Amino acid sequence: MDLFTHVILGYLIAFGAVGFQPGYLAAGAIAGGLPDGDVVFFLIARRFPMFRHHGITHSIFGVTVVAIAGGFLAPRILPGSPLLYFLVMELAGLGHIAGDAFTHFSVAPLLPFSNRPLEIDADRAINFLTLVVSVGALFLLGSERFRVSFDVYLASVYGLAAFYASYFALRLTGRFRIGQIRRTMPEFTTPIPTGNPIRWLLVYERRESGRLRSGVAEYQLGRGLVGPVRRVDVPLEPSGAGPVRNAEEALARSYPAARRANSVLDDTYHTGTAVAREGGGWLVRWYSLEFAAFGRAAGVRVEIEPSGELRAQRGWLPTRGLAAPP
Repeated sequence: MDLFTHVILGYLIAFGAVGFQPGYLAAGAIAGGLPDGDVVFFLIARRFPMFRHHGITHSIFGVTVVAIAGGFLAPRILPGSPLLYFLVMELAGLGHIAGDAFTHFSVAPLLPFSNRPLEIDADRAINFLTLVVSVGALFLLGSERFRVSFDVYLASVYGLAAFYASYFALRLTGRFRIGQIRRTMPEFTTPIPTGNPIRWLLVYERRESGRLRSGVAEYQLGRGLVGPVRRVDVPLEPSGAGPVRNAEEALARSYPAARRANSVLDDTYHTGTAVAREGGGWLVRWYSLEFAAFGRAAGVRVEIEPSGELRAQRGWLPTRGLAAPP
């Protein structure tokens, strides 16, 4: 979950706990975003893995330490109760943990006592819908300060709370429904949330006997599975030479070159499409199912000449018009 959404949620959590009390609201907003300050530990994280991103600062222990420090320091800066400062900062910090666990980027909330991950897998780590709303909310609340009536401010806060509550409920409903679908399709092991809260991908991916075997199905909340299942079965290493005769051969011939061109294909679930070009040859797109937004995805474009010669170029590829796009 992005930093701006964490800050706004921390603000809303503090508002829900203590109402309109600016000092506590500021503390909640700061505590909501503070766990992502672990980026300052990147130099020591390799040696001390507990300080990696989504490490100790994203644990109950970590946010409690911060809340205790905030309860001690905040009353020396702004008037208020140490206990209430601790309370709002603890709740906002726990909200940060829950927000990240809500995505497919897991956290370990019981560090340093346990590395057991928590991952609800109901949203992307960065979703541009909530990002845009959260950035807009920061500008809205900032512009309203001392400029509008209190009733207008309250309407803004309640409106934001209703948006996030509805969004999370929609995402959880989709995650529950695609979990039910997955149980009827045991070959498909992993649900992947897309940027659209009503659309999901259900995938499997195996590397065996020197080949990649994968499949992608699209699910839409309220409609069920839509479109065809896209399956890919290609060699991991180069094979074959000469002219390419069909789409399956184009995929097989281009995949090793695409892997070399962009490591995102080895790091994420992915798939490919092949289209015959006018005048001969093929255009193949291999793209990530996870690094995708606004109708484009990180991947590789491979042009296959009529002679069979390949040219691979990494990029941010369009996915519109493809079956089961990200």
